Amino acid sequence: MSDRLTERLNAILPKITSPEFVSGVNLSGEIPFYVFDYPAEDELRIREHLAFLIDKLPKQAPDLKVVDVNLFDFFIDFIKGRGYFEKSLEKERTLGSAKAVKSIKSSASAEKLADHFYDEVMSGQPDLVLVSGVGSSYPIIRTHELLNNLHKHMGLTPLVMFYPGVYDKITLKLFGKASLAFDSSSTDRKRKARYYRAFRLIE
Repeated sequence: MSDRLTERLNAILPKITSPEFVSGVNLSGEIPFYVFDYPAEDELRIREHLAFLIDKLPKQAPDLKVVDVNLFDFFIDFIKGRGYFEKSLEKERTLGSAKAVKSIKSSASAEKLADHFYDEVMSGQPDLVLVSGVGSSYPIIRTHELLNNLHKHMGLTPLVMFYPGVYDKITLKLFGKASLAFDSSSTDRKRKARYYRAFRLIE
């Protein structure tokens, strides 16, 4: 298949295994967060390519320690570890999905999730972190909130998020629709958006 998405997917492996990418040179001190945005309808293609990357990376770059994080699985692990899982299922059955989600979010703030991310993912000192499952974990995990809270944990470790939507270097539009600014304060949005901006992995 020869289309623009295929061309962008094929450019990922050489990009993330390059010494410049891993070392973070030429970033002018900015946090090495990257977003690979794609049309939500191509989710299955992204999952297939991610599986390809996970298989190929140890052969292409054997010294590169890579961790793959699916946010949905990550979240399930989080609530199970805190005894929320069965309670959440029961609330969904009795109160409905909306109230269950609200209840879960009160117990699983972006700060708590970021701390758990640090404990479970960064404790192994990876050289690169790949993040997927953004659509599956919505609306419980809001990507911009998680990214903001991960800044203090990641240091210079590159993080690549596969995002089913549109990213314009300032805002994330999940599924191409919901505009999610990096900062929740509308009066401070432009300054915070510039400061917290991620890079597009492949233009």
